[in-house]
Amino acid sequence: MWRRRREDGDGGRSDGDRAWEEFSSQAERRAPAERRAREERRGWLHWCPRLRTVLLVLLLIYISVPILIRLFPVLVTKFVYLNLAFPFFVDFHRPELLLNNTINLYLVTEPGVTVGIWHTVPSSRGAEARGKDQHWYEEALGDDHPVIIYLHGNGGTRAARHRIQFLKTMSAAGFHILALDYRGYGDSSGHPTENGFTTDVLALYDWAKARSRNSIILFWGHSLGTGIATNAARKLQEERGVQVDAIILESPYTNIRDAAAHVPITKIYRQFPGFEYFILDSLALGDMFFRSDKNVQVLSCPLLILNAEDDAIVPPHLGRKLFETAHSAYKDKTKVKLITFPKKLGLGHDHISFNLELPALVKDFLNIK
Repeated sequence: MWRRRREDGDGGRSDGDRAWEEFSSQAERRAPAERRAREERRGWLHWCPRLRTVLLVLLLIYISVPILIRLFPVLVTKFVYLNLAFPFFVDFHRPELLLNNTINLYLVTEPGVTVGIWHTVPSSRGAEARGKDQHWYEEALGDDHPVIIYLHGNGGTRAARHRIQFLKTMSAAGFHILALDYRGYGDSSGHPTENGFTTDVLALYDWAKARSRNSIILFWGHSLGTGIATNAARKLQEERGVQVDAIILESPYTNIRDAAAHVPITKIYRQFPGFEYFILDSLALGDMFFRSDKNVQVLSCPLLILNAEDDAIVPPHLGRKLFETAHSAYKDKTKVKLITFPKKLGLGHDHISFNLELPALVKDFLNIK
């Protein structure tokens, strides 16, 4: 009787019933969390194979690029030259859409190769140049204004924004500028090669020299064009006994191997086993050398090097090293000069020509008014 009353007073539930209810309640509370955990695990397991596949593909690409470059050195020439038709939709026949007092012309540099050139006359003759034909522009080269043969860097064409700015800046300073697209660039025919570039530049030099009378002619190279400028100047001196009147190198490097070892695009491979063998040595297999450091040891014409401290493409220490090499080799040390532009100006790799003091610095170096 006592046991019955106890059960009646507790609602008829035993200790086992209460324990089971408590366990069930806890299980119900845990169920959503467990379900979420299971779903998260299923989601992670679902993505794991895909993630592994993506990482594996990226690893294979990373490994295969240097091997392909070694096996097919022509690939590295594509990376170096980047002879893309940029900016797009440029009408090279109508440079006046982008520049004043400029005419387009073409020059056959060797059989089967024709290069496109823009000739910009000094802005002081701009009004006179309106509506004039190529014959007038050719005659104008002999007006005693100095003539710049402008050798641009890799990538794009003579119509690139910073190159247009260069033409405007130096035209306003009283220079003629002959800006060519090397073979394989822009509207020029042929395929880019280091020796071919030299041929193009010397053909343009001869063409300009035949029309410029006593005007100064200088090579102005930018980036990749600095190696082309020193190649052409050295060949001119060694094979013809002729010196170009001056060379100006903007954002230069010592040689293409040193440049490739420092440019940003190769950064991910610098710790790659065999980086020198697979990538740097492949430059020589692709017949690319651009040995400015060797060239300046032979030259004796006035040489000006322009460097920006914030150059993120070609490290400025390569320009300083090139200057030191030339300065040591030149008998007349006064012919070699280095001008460095501080970081605060923000000129970087491409925009030294945007500096308002540049024309005065160049004229001072050339001893012209």
